[in-house]
Amino acid sequence: MNSFLSIEKLTQRFPDGAGDELTVFEDASFGVEKGEFVVILGHSGCGKSTIMNILAGLAEPTSGVVKMDGELVRGPSLDRGVVFQNYSLLPWLTTLKNVTFGVQARYPDWSKAKVIAHATEFLAMVGLEGDVIRRKPSQLSGGMRQRVSIARAFANHPKLLLLDEPFGALDALTRGTIQDELLKIWGQMEQTVFMITHDIDEAILLADRILLMTNGPFARVAESVEITIPRPRNRTEIIEHPNYYAIRNHLVQFLGKRSKELSGQPSTPGETNRPTQVRIDKTIPADDPEDQQPALRAVNS
Repeated sequence: MNSFLSIEKLTQRFPDGAGDELTVFEDASFGVEKGEFVVILGHSGCGKSTIMNILAGLAEPTSGVVKMDGELVRGPSLDRGVVFQNYSLLPWLTTLKNVTFGVQARYPDWSKAKVIAHATEFLAMVGLEGDVIRRKPSQLSGGMRQRVSIARAFANHPKLLLLDEPFGALDALTRGTIQDELLKIWGQMEQTVFMITHDIDEAILLADRILLMTNGPFARVAESVEITIPRPRNRTEIIEHPNYYAIRNHLVQFLGKRSKELSGQPSTPGETNRPTQVRIDKTIPADDPEDQQPALRAVNS
């Protein structure tokens, strides 16, 4: 069965300035199911942001295919919303109008009152109400600006929401608050989300699955790690779950050691480089031989 978002044999090469080509990543193949929250982790230079731009329709791959809901991804679309690290708000518009601008484009037949009510509802979901929605971006804090970006993206009801390190520029307290707001809205909307982050703890808190990339050049999506911690998740309680540190240690080991060991290996012609599926579960009863499984189960799909 095809995934809602299907990436097949995606490759990106750039001129290296010396008359040759640099292969950033090669033959990346993976899928994202409808309603799934997937996070991708990897070191700088492995091509995470390039993959994000291709999924958004803002860049063309050297080769490979991206399909969403059975249709080829070609160019930007209102069906794919993007939240950037640098907010990307229109500075001459108020908070409210930054949201209504996209809603009007998405729903051109709606009345002005309906557009405003819809935008106001989504701003309220991220804690922006009252006088603040009449302010311009220059009058908002960094956390407030990112809240506007998130509200704007969700208000357009995209089929796929792309988050490019949306909390990277925020302080720890603000980051935690907006992460909680994001999870709350995502839970209500059942949105499909693909996110880039460098924060391992953030990835475990938010994701259903974490994709791990090897270092570039010739980077690849090497593993898909299932987050075997039930939802809803609370940041103050999640660390008490028996799977939390087992998953975290696996991610740290991969990024600190194995991502380098597996890097720089060109793909074998004819092979599809799908990530190894990894499931770590310390909650399986050890006294039930029929149900007992290894704590770490890695299977090539």
